[in-house]
Amino acid sequence: MALARTKLFSFYTASRHAWARGTSRTLSVSQLHHKSSTSVGVIGLGNMGGPMASNLLNKGHSIVVYDVNEEAVRKLEDEGASAASSPFEVASKVDRIITMLPNSQHVRSCYMGDKGVFQSVQPGTLILDSSTIDPTVSKEMAGLASKKGAVFMDAPVSGGVNAAKGGTLTFMVGGEEKEFEAAKVLLSAMGKNIVYCGQVGNGQAVKICNNMLLAITMIGTAETMNLGMRLGLEPKLMASIINTATGRCWASELYNPVPGVLDNVPSSNNYQGGFGTALMAKDLGLAQGAATSTQSPTPLGSLAHQIYRLMCNKGLAEKDFSSVFLLLQEDNK
Repeated sequence: MALARTKLFSFYTASRHAWARGTSRTLSVSQLHHKSSTSVGVIGLGNMGGPMASNLLNKGHSIVVYDVNEEAVRKLEDEGASAASSPFEVASKVDRIITMLPNSQHVRSCYMGDKGVFQSVQPGTLILDSSTIDPTVSKEMAGLASKKGAVFMDAPVSGGVNAAKGGTLTFMVGGEEKEFEAAKVLLSAMGKNIVYCGQVGNGQAVKICNNMLLAITMIGTAETMNLGMRLGLEPKLMASIINTATGRCWASELYNPVPGVLDNVPSSNNYQGGFGTALMAKDLGLAQGAATSTQSPTPLGSLAHQIYRLMCNKGLAEKDFSSVFLLLQEDNK
């Protein structure tokens, strides 16, 4: 048994080095990672990254974690994870890395900064970035990873905190198609739908388009519910009718912004948890940047961006994005 493990390790190590050298017998990262038994690195343990890391543990993976929030790291340690002191240390110990970070600046710092991933990343490492960032930054990171003999794929998510906890996220993956199988195997421990979207950056493109639509429909749902309530309609009744009629949407049916209509959503918990208003404003900014660069008219997307920026200035930045209902309620005062 020990001899078999030694041979397997030798095959894996030699194959990785051959892959990095680009020999004619090159194996893809997907092929290599069918042989890999090393830990998975997880960097970014917030509302989404923390539950994602927990699901990896629950599915039998050993993980090495890092976050600037020491409490978040300790929580994962209590669940069985190993802690690292920096992204550099994570990358030095693993050959698969998942990052879930707030914005493009944080991603650049994590990978390119002092004690960053690219200072110690091993050849053949598979990197999956689940942050929502500018697609051009994903392409930049992929180019830098390639110079290190690693593979970078963007894999942003949809589904929110409840899906992160339940392991039912949707991952939108951009990168080389031959590497998708390795990404799918790992992401399946945290998600239900793993979708290949094409080249690097396409996952981000799909994500920012989806979030623009989500923001628009959430504002529309909040406006509709607010109007109906002012007309004397009971909110649960109104929601039940909308959700069996043509106005039905995710925001009305599964994430209603009115407190008390649904249990276990942020609006019924003082808009705590979920997806923050500041993050939605950031994603809408990315969408507007993309619209400008492609000369695409997005009048409702632009208006939604302004509304969520206003919400941030009104003290709702840390509340869930469904708190747009509170902004509309101010007019009642």
